[in-house]
Amino acid sequence: MRPYLTDPAAIYAASFATVRREANLDRFPSDLTELVVRVIHACGMVEIADRIAFAPDAAASGMAALRAGAPVYADCEMVASGITRRLLPDAADIRCTLNDPRIPAMAAEQRTTRSAAAVDLWDTDGAVIAIGNAPTALFRLMERIDDGAPPPACILAFPVGFVGAAESKAELATTPRAPFVTLRGRRGGSAMASAAVNALGILAAGGEQ
Repeated sequence: MRPYLTDPAAIYAASFATVRREANLDRFPSDLTELVVRVIHACGMVEIADRIAFAPDAAASGMAALRAGAPVYADCEMVASGITRRLLPDAADIRCTLNDPRIPAMAAEQRTTRSAAAVDLWDTDGAVIAIGNAPTALFRLMERIDDGAPPPACILAFPVGFVGAAESKAELATTPRAPFVTLRGRRGGSAMASAAVNALGILAAGGEQ
């Protein structure tokens, strides 16, 4: 077997050095650069840097919200589980309403997905939103804002799949409802969404891990 790194600190340092060396990061503000680096690290694809759309104030708005104790809403348990609690300010709360007992009946009544129905239980006002699974959750979030729900501080939109993922993210990028970061196209996933939240937590704490 070929030699391989076993020192955790060396692996960590080499991984992030590779991302910074190989990814095209020039167009991002410094705070968003840190977020993009961590999203790339979570998926191993440096080429996604060219597909990321963003509002320039997204990271600053998300950091301010976390420092103020705003909640983080995740569209699925995998996103919520991937968020490292110790990286967030003490007052910040991670919430996922997908398994709320009311959701199956709400989804059936609305003739929609459980993920979309779960968004109706979110208090969006000034929150940080992390979507890493369901395009219908992102579509429903935008519908709610269009209908008058208070906008969140930051939308981290990484829904994945072949039906609705590219379309929902294109809608967000074309007509932003709040400061946002998203990955255009079909790619996405819970690991990316969680990594984006973790990056905001690290930045909000001044870069300490």
